[in-house]
Amino acid sequence: MKHLLFIIIFNLLTLSNALFAQDTTKVTKDTVLIQKNIRTGKIFGSVKDKNTQEIIISATVSVEGTQISTLSDEQGSFRLENIPVGSYNIKVNSLNYKEQIRYNIVVNAGNANTLNFELLEDIDNENETATVEVSGKKTTVAVANIDTPLSIQSLSSEEIKSNPGGNFDISRVIQALPGVGGTTGGGGFRNDIIIRGGAPNENVYYLDGIEIPVINHFATQGSAGGPAGILNVNFIEDVTLSSSAFHSRYDNTLSSVLQFKQRDGNPERLQANIRLSGTELAATLEGPINKKSKKTTFLASARRSYLQLLFAAIDLPIRPNYWDFQYKVTHKFNAKTTLTAIGVGAIDEFKFGVPRNSSASKEYVLRATPFINQWNYTVGATVKHLITNGFVSIALSRNMFDNKLDQFEDAQNADETKRTLGLQSQEIENKLRIDVNKSIKGWKFSYGMVAQFVKYNNNAFIRVRNPLFDNTGTQIAPAINAKFNSAIEFGRYGVFGQISKVFGKLGASFGLRTDMNDYMTDAMNPLSTLSPRLSLSYPISDRITANVSVGKYYKLPTYTVLGFEDNTGNRVNKNSKYTASMHYVAGFEFLPTQSLRITAEGFFKKYDNYAVSVRDGISLANQGGDFGSIGNEAITTNGKGQTYGFELFAQQKLSKGLFIVASYTFFKSEFAGTNGKLTSSAWDTRHLFSFILGKKFKKGWEMGLKYRFAGGTPYTPFTSDDALAKSQYVLTGRGTQDFTQLNTQRLSGFNQFDFRLDKKWNKKGFTLDIYLDVTNAFVFKNPAIPRYTFKRDEITKQIVTTDGKPLAANGSNAISTILPNDAASVVPTIGFIVEF
Repeated sequence: MKHLLFIIIFNLLTLSNALFAQDTTKVTKDTVLIQKNIRTGKIFGSVKDKNTQEIIISATVSVEGTQISTLSDEQGSFRLENIPVGSYNIKVNSLNYKEQIRYNIVVNAGNANTLNFELLEDIDNENETATVEVSGKKTTVAVANIDTPLSIQSLSSEEIKSNPGGNFDISRVIQALPGVGGTTGGGGFRNDIIIRGGAPNENVYYLDGIEIPVINHFATQGSAGGPAGILNVNFIEDVTLSSSAFHSRYDNTLSSVLQFKQRDGNPERLQANIRLSGTELAATLEGPINKKSKKTTFLASARRSYLQLLFAAIDLPIRPNYWDFQYKVTHKFNAKTTLTAIGVGAIDEFKFGVPRNSSASKEYVLRATPFINQWNYTVGATVKHLITNGFVSIALSRNMFDNKLDQFEDAQNADETKRTLGLQSQEIENKLRIDVNKSIKGWKFSYGMVAQFVKYNNNAFIRVRNPLFDNTGTQIAPAINAKFNSAIEFGRYGVFGQISKVFGKLGASFGLRTDMNDYMTDAMNPLSTLSPRLSLSYPISDRITANVSVGKYYKLPTYTVLGFEDNTGNRVNKNSKYTASMHYVAGFEFLPTQSLRITAEGFFKKYDNYAVSVRDGISLANQGGDFGSIGNEAITTNGKGQTYGFELFAQQKLSKGLFIVASYTFFKSEFAGTNGKLTSSAWDTRHLFSFILGKKFKKGWEMGLKYRFAGGTPYTPFTSDDALAKSQYVLTGRGTQDFTQLNTQRLSGFNQFDFRLDKKWNKKGFTLDIYLDVTNAFVFKNPAIPRYTFKRDEITKQIVTTDGKPLAANGSNAISTILPNDAASVVPTIGFIVEF
């Protein structure tokens, strides 16, 4: 049946190709053959100096392989018109600047492209990035720069959109980069980002310089992951991941800084992009607000999921449902001052339906997973003003996260006596950031400050123990419930500075930062979080650069930790310390050609002051890969940890219709709890490998292949205390782990092969893209952590008891069983994208 479906789809695509047939254009290196009825597209954009943000006039912007080119005007703007539809590399040259190339820019007849170039001066003592000599011209091909010379990777918008199995989800796409893993122990369906063995909450995310704490739907509070990303890929110009050597302007990060750069809206006319698939409908609109002045442009989008309908159709008990929204407005007051306003938000509802065909696995999901109702938003505005030899950026933003969790025994949500969890929590941050950047005679200076006002509240009910009954059914002990209603507010403050320069061939960058807050004990001492960092870069040859960095970084404990109160109302975690991490990294960057980049790095990260659970005695570094909330408990901040390893990466940008991304990482991730013994963390998969190949064919056909492998995920076995396991399962719907054997078991490896096929048709002012995306196309079985449950009758699906009587209140007459969790899941998606 599956093969028949694929054949039908393929024949439909072939038939559509015949119906929409049009003349094609042959593009050679020297000539563009103009044919009758040829479809063309446009590219708009700007050219600026990267360090000062000054506009660059008369820069040459050209389309590689054609004779199409133009010059940037007196506002630094350019426009390329009548470009035959297809994929191109766009090149920019200007006197006294290094050449820059943007790869794999897709030109369609429907939507115009907007590209912004930032060039580096071609001065020996400001040789900020490795270059390749191509016909005597220095060409910028490296992602790294003098401030962050290593541990940095980048993906373009097209690489994200065409990623097989990515489903336009940025959080999934970046898992192809070196050192980046996910929660494969859960079957690989979540977007938790694990960088070099660190926990998911060790990463920070910035959208056009505005921090966004939540980038996934159904986010785990106190962590960061979830099953689906929020950000609209149609807004994104490129994504940059830095996994060490962080610039001092970024606070609260231990593992990575992920920067999303958004493009500007079309300055010429209104245009739209609509995407429809079996799981969602997304619409994007953009254009100028005033067509005459063209000073103000906008991007706006909304997306609605249909996952609840798909899951109902395939008889899964969960019913996820979400909306998300996003906008960007850019206004140019004059040549020196620009205002950018952004916003992103989501509404999430996670509930359950009664499956048509019950099973032990489905019953487990119903019992163990809470009802989730969430909403979140981030809004912000940035003013960028040019000054002599630099610019000042002032950003003001607000973000809010509202999280509501409800859980009942046997999912009996209509019966309040069966409630085991009720949580309503909010996190609110108001932020001001001032960032000054100057470049004078080869010296680069950055300095600034951050001020935040934080509010957090948490109203929770947790059933710790059900009532106890004797053999006659008489209650002998009441239920034990934990209730707390906490609310905190405080200020956070930070100052930073960074200075960089190239001395001969040696590039050096030194940064210093400190962070404070007026809530934690002794947290207003700036010396306690003083975090210096130093990076060095030296070109061994024209194509090979050696890089090293060392730095110390700090992170505030999560708000769920800081706001926790015990039953007496004491804020027992107020004496917590900032988590600290020391990074040591060394590596090489090899640039064989204009379009090929290869890196090799070794890293060691040492952690101090990590949060450790008082109740379980384990490091909270192991938590965050499941739904709900973490950190609502008493902790101590005396935990230790370390991760170390090496990674290899190769990226071939679009060349002759082909692009490739490949990476391999080996690492060990170990953290200590109360006993002080370093033990494999929940993220210690040891091996990560990914390979992506994209191929552009003629007549609008494109194909993508992706393979990912991760080593076995460690996990903790269930307790051998049968009575305890049964009573806790009745209460929580989950098995009780034996933390004296923390992560001593390990799953087998994770394998996944994804496939994507696109066909584009271009008509006048209109583009249609039909795609087939298949996740796990080879039907690999990917094991997840086993599940503890009670045995059920295969026909009635009722719990089987040892005495034939109804289940006892403490579950003592149930029969314990362990469910394997290794089903193969294949997700085929057919989608349509319309641009006009």
